[in-house]
Amino acid sequence: MAVVEIRVANHPYLTDPAGEEVLYEIKHALGIDAVQKVRTAKVYRFEGIDESAARLLAEKLLAEAVFQDYTINAPIIKDAPVVVEVAYKPGVMNPEAASLMKAARDLGIEGLVAADSSREYGFYGQDINSQHIDVILERLLVNATVERVVTEKPATLLISGRPGQTEIIPLRGMSDAELMELSRDRLFLNLEEMKTIQQYFRNIGRDPTDCEIETLAQTWSEHCGHKTFKARLLVEGRVKEPLLKRLQEATFAANHPLVLSAFVDNSGVMEFYDGWAICGKVETHNSPSAIEPYGGAMTGSGGVFRDVMGTGQGARVIASTDMFCFAPPDTPREEIPPGCLSPHYLLRRVVAGVRDYGNRMGIPTNNGSVHFHRDFRAKPSVIVGAYGMLPVERCRKGQPRPGDLAVVIGGRTGRDGIHGATFSSGEMTHRTTEVNASAVQIGHPIEEKRVADAILAASEAGLVRAITDCGAGGFSSALGEMGEKTGVRVWLERAPLKYQGLRPWEIWLSESQERMIIAVSPGNLERLLEICRGLNVEATVLAEFTSDRRLVVTYENEIVCDLDMEFLHHGLPKRVLPARWQQPALKEPQLPIPDALEDIYCRVMSHLNVCSKEPIVRMYDHGVQGSCSLAPYGGVEQDGPNDAVVLTPLLGSPAAVIISHGLNPVLNQIDPYYGSLWAATEAVSNAVAVGANPGELVLIDNFIWPFPDEESLGALDRAVDACVDFVRATGMPFISGKDSLSSTYRGKDGEVIKIPPVLCVSVFGRLPDVKRTISSDFKGTGNLIVLVGQRNLSEMAGSVYYDLYGYLGKNLPRIDLKTVTRVWKGIFRAIQEGKILACHDISEGGLAAALAEMCFGGGVGAELNVPAGERPDYFLFNETSGCFLLEMSPRENPGKVLAGLPHVVLGQTRDNPVIEIKQEGHHLCRIALSTLKRSWKEPMERIFGTPGEAREVG
Repeated sequence: MAVVEIRVANHPYLTDPAGEEVLYEIKHALGIDAVQKVRTAKVYRFEGIDESAARLLAEKLLAEAVFQDYTINAPIIKDAPVVVEVAYKPGVMNPEAASLMKAARDLGIEGLVAADSSREYGFYGQDINSQHIDVILERLLVNATVERVVTEKPATLLISGRPGQTEIIPLRGMSDAELMELSRDRLFLNLEEMKTIQQYFRNIGRDPTDCEIETLAQTWSEHCGHKTFKARLLVEGRVKEPLLKRLQEATFAANHPLVLSAFVDNSGVMEFYDGWAICGKVETHNSPSAIEPYGGAMTGSGGVFRDVMGTGQGARVIASTDMFCFAPPDTPREEIPPGCLSPHYLLRRVVAGVRDYGNRMGIPTNNGSVHFHRDFRAKPSVIVGAYGMLPVERCRKGQPRPGDLAVVIGGRTGRDGIHGATFSSGEMTHRTTEVNASAVQIGHPIEEKRVADAILAASEAGLVRAITDCGAGGFSSALGEMGEKTGVRVWLERAPLKYQGLRPWEIWLSESQERMIIAVSPGNLERLLEICRGLNVEATVLAEFTSDRRLVVTYENEIVCDLDMEFLHHGLPKRVLPARWQQPALKEPQLPIPDALEDIYCRVMSHLNVCSKEPIVRMYDHGVQGSCSLAPYGGVEQDGPNDAVVLTPLLGSPAAVIISHGLNPVLNQIDPYYGSLWAATEAVSNAVAVGANPGELVLIDNFIWPFPDEESLGALDRAVDACVDFVRATGMPFISGKDSLSSTYRGKDGEVIKIPPVLCVSVFGRLPDVKRTISSDFKGTGNLIVLVGQRNLSEMAGSVYYDLYGYLGKNLPRIDLKTVTRVWKGIFRAIQEGKILACHDISEGGLAAALAEMCFGGGVGAELNVPAGERPDYFLFNETSGCFLLEMSPRENPGKVLAGLPHVVLGQTRDNPVIEIKQEGHHLCRIALSTLKRSWKEPMERIFGTPGEAREVG
């Protein structure tokens, strides 16, 4: 059947926003001035229809006659010296293809068997040469992992092939060297683990199939098995309990009355109000995002949404969060290791991926942050979170019963995502983008939205016995875990496929997105299938739960996997790992006290870890679902940052959900114990700053760490100790978490790059009345500015201020948990009593940055007095967490309101839009708010444009 091509482009005399965005990037990111204009066109291909049907599609669906032209089987960009078409590689998920097929059916077009889409770029300029085009394609438009340049019209869009044979791996007779060769690029297991598997098959008298060995590698991967967190550690001659056990025991000892589910389900659950519960999960998607940032970030969002959707008997997703760590976007190309993408490209494409998944699913992305450090140049940290609601009666993890059926609903299975779990468990190397390209998926959020609706309908009808998502490891992980206590028999040939030609183990391990497994009793099957049909969600009975505690997978009556559940889930060798942390050889700099602070103030505000991230936030729809009561930005011009988001998810109820987070990778390089305390303290302080009750908050941990060698494990041990101490001191439990311990890069020349260790602590909780929350923007003039909290001004290490001078420092902020707990309770009480008008916690950039942001939000100036005897620059730029700036009415008595808390009145707000700082009458700084604001906004606007421009990045 012939392939028909339709090309659609804006009228030549109209603007082309997509082309203008590409041109901006060519000039500003690549520095190529030879290109004077870029014009773009969409290319759609259809197989199985004639030109009359193609014309109907063009006129009714694809082209808007008011401002667009179209052609059929003919070029549309005719006058450009160079025209290049970029498309997804065959087999890579193109979300538009399914929508095109459905739209054609809705238009009554018959005979269509396949569809695809791509984009053409026309480049204009007299001095363009082939080298320019190569650079533009390589660094801007084509990610060779999943995309290609189209050089000729395809003869067919169909991907055909015969299913590959199941392979028997001659494992029993392999030497140690052969075992490791098998593991290196495919399994990511160590020699002890490989020999354990070898011995298992020697004991049962046969060699494994490829499906069996891949199943074991997935289940035992660091990503799925958390084997480092489950290992005991040998620290300075003393054996310590596993990291995960320590965290869980601290949570159980806290015995928080609101916790309904911790560490047992796809997300953690706490009690809300009126018979409802709220749940939260935060995930990482670092490895896929490092090689295909758009798809990696999309599927990171989609995966964590499905974690919430698969909690209890099904939950509704109400919020999304995103926290990123990158190298500075202007990192020179020569400093980017081989096999790695530029941080500028990574930043823009990761943001686009998160945006496109959340926005299209109708899920608000309303809390997050972006952090920069040069040692993320080999591998970024991409953290995505989701929060949901479900009835208390359906909030606990379900368990299938023998005889129940496993139904897969949602997307079809393809080759995308294979080895995602094992790949995410390994270090990156210069070969990563070549060897592990199939570990990346491209998401389809519209499919997941339909799946989400089907799950809620099935849950409300009482049809869901148990549910989980097909995330890392695909069917292998989902069915292997669901059937651990019973056993399960899988009919793999029933799995709906995107195309033919997959081997059985590829179907089994594929991480194709938007798939969920529901365990349902046979009597409820037809009702479940009816719900799915009504919502246009594909549903197929894939397996039956048994009572023999075996995982048996067949493909067309051939057994391709037969494993004992006990060995699969508990046969992993128990390890005792050596861990050693040594204080880095750091020194405190001897900095002169500056005479004037205006320039330094501007430099602090423009620092990448302080500057406004509003252009990123404005790409996310944080108002969808209509529940956002306190948005990421507020104030008179809606550009003042708030510390946390507040949602009112129950229609007609004032009950609120509060979500926040904290992390600071720089501090963990100095001392991961105090860096981790800082992150947890910052997360809670953000929530308290908007009115949260510290007694009704719960925590989520995310550890993103270098590969666990002895040194990195020593740092991780200290970080976990800090978390345990935090729970014991505050009573706030961790109820969910994730570890990603593969953020090390090894180059072929021996270069090793370890990321700064990252602990992201996320917080969520409840508040009965949303009216008792406040924002950070100053509310008026003549009001008091009060500093609350305990600081040691000699603890400046890791601060933005030190970084301006090129120093890291040694003495980092050390949080006094007893004092900060007292401060949180006092702040909460004062907010509930209406004594505080505005509140902002102190973090990166210190008191000075918090003050400026409160002024930006309120559109007012401030007059501040540095106490006598204090070093002014340290006083202004110290970053001790757990401290707050408050705005109070002059009618209030701070000494009475804040009795028992360390505090000092620093000054007052003023009409004049200027920040003036004095010490004992001496002027230290006088700077216009507009000057500071320009410095604060400019860095991200250089990359993304102003929020009003909303330049496209996808």
